[in-house]
Amino acid sequence: MRRKLPGYGDGMLWIGTSGWQYRDWRPEKGADGAGFLYPAGLPQRAWLEHYAEAFATVEVNNAFYRLPERTTFERWRERTPDGFRVAVKMSRFLTHVKRLREPAEPVARFLDRASGLGDRLGPVLLQLPPTLRADLGALDETLARFPGEVRVAVEPRHDSWFTPDCERLLRRRGAALCWADRRGRPVTPLWRTADFGYLRLHEGAAKPWPRYGRAALRSWLDRCDGPEFFVFFNNDPGGAAVIDACVMAAEAARRDRRISRVPRVRPRR
Repeated sequence: MRRKLPGYGDGMLWIGTSGWQYRDWRPEKGADGAGFLYPAGLPQRAWLEHYAEAFATVEVNNAFYRLPERTTFERWRERTPDGFRVAVKMSRFLTHVKRLREPAEPVARFLDRASGLGDRLGPVLLQLPPTLRADLGALDETLARFPGEVRVAVEPRHDSWFTPDCERLLRRRGAALCWADRRGRPVTPLWRTADFGYLRLHEGAAKPWPRYGRAALRSWLDRCDGPEFFVFFNNDPGGAAVIDACVMAAEAARRDRRISRVPRVRPRR
């Protein structure tokens, strides 16, 4: 049975972005700073600390391309405040190279390193390649390798996964189906298979691209009711992710939802 972790509050809406290392989140010389997260002149080595003062959660994508050493995860823990949550994307070696086969060693190596985050470790995201057809046995074996105290979200990207058998497997393992959006529309079923939810917002349909409109964000808030949810904006160009995260948080606050901290950012016109 999956154990409830300290700091995971019922109904909490965690809102953040997919990564923090984006140069266009810093204004060019002479810009008014509206819609940007980092002040002009802030060195890149200080961006994580600044981000963690503004947001309470982040999704780390670079672990997917190259799994950092444990010391890197430990430094992230030291550089972020108590209560901060880091969702980590599983290394592509397991999901895209091994294609979920022989998961024991890749999962063990990942957990050995990511555990350097200590209590900062949030959910682990398993993003599957769009060419990987459903293999429930391989997914079951992979999920079995994660201890009960580690939350796992699975993002399948081939339609063959979206079956009742897969839904039952995720529910039995206590893993969340990662909801995903492009241009304001769900691209996955909206199954609830765990005691938490996980949503990735990749690209909105509003202007300027790739912003989300308020109607789309309100629709997602309607869906993200009840259990604790992690919401990550992956539409980073031009600071859209930062702005949209703040807009969603403001809409959630009007509904008296419990939300994690977000910055105050004035959208650019």
